[in-house]
Amino acid sequence: MDRAIVFFDIDGTLLDHNKQLPSSTKHAIQALKREGHDVAIATGRAPFLFENLREELEIDSFVSFNGQYVVLGGEVIYKNPLNTKALDSLTKFANKYNHPLVYMGHEIMKANSQYHPHIDVSIGTLGVSHPGYDPHYFVDREIFQALLFCPDEEEAQYRDGLKDLNFIRWHQFSMDVLPLGGSKAQGIEKAIEKLGYTKEQVYAFGDYLNDIEMLQFVGNGVAMGNAPDLVKNVAKYVTKDVSDNGIAHGLKLVGLLR
Repeated sequence: MDRAIVFFDIDGTLLDHNKQLPSSTKHAIQALKREGHDVAIATGRAPFLFENLREELEIDSFVSFNGQYVVLGGEVIYKNPLNTKALDSLTKFANKYNHPLVYMGHEIMKANSQYHPHIDVSIGTLGVSHPGYDPHYFVDREIFQALLFCPDEEEAQYRDGLKDLNFIRWHQFSMDVLPLGGSKAQGIEKAIEKLGYTKEQVYAFGDYLNDIEMLQFVGNGVAMGNAPDLVKNVAKYVTKDVSDNGIAHGLKLVGLLR
């Protein structure tokens, strides 16, 4: 088989439901590299939230912040920060409804609320504690993604009122906020242009709503067995649950491993 590049989401894809890396997944990625394929991560997480995983898997290329910050071989090749004016509008809008925000730079993140239960509940699922308080952190800094903490029944007002931003729900109480048009697909496109891959040589594994554009964009999109039907329906392939050797099975399914 020709050389390929494979992008892996993290939560629910590389990491199982207990935020653990299955041994079968680690072995499969090692085998993928031995076969001469390139391996990268494509995640909504900030780079500082998956350093240990990159070290364990020896991966130095990634699409982070849902496509807004792309690194290849340890070198930053694309950045698409949020517009400060748009962030200011978002902040004022969210303050009206008592919905807190977290502003995410490429090295750290800060909240505009000293405490809110939705922050702790949401980011706690990522194994992260409260990011600390700085309501002006977004001013004069590159912010690649914001986290908006509001229940899903209240999200429509943001989509209707802030047309220059993209909102992607990832938790019952939280949405990722991106520049309009921002997606993992956008970041992957920048990466494969730089590396010279065609779409047919590109594979991607994902399991949730922020993976939809990615799975549609690449030549070979693979939905995890634990993905909702909305995600499975846009994928070319569907593998097993992440906890049932889903990555190893999927790589064999698409013919990258024997």
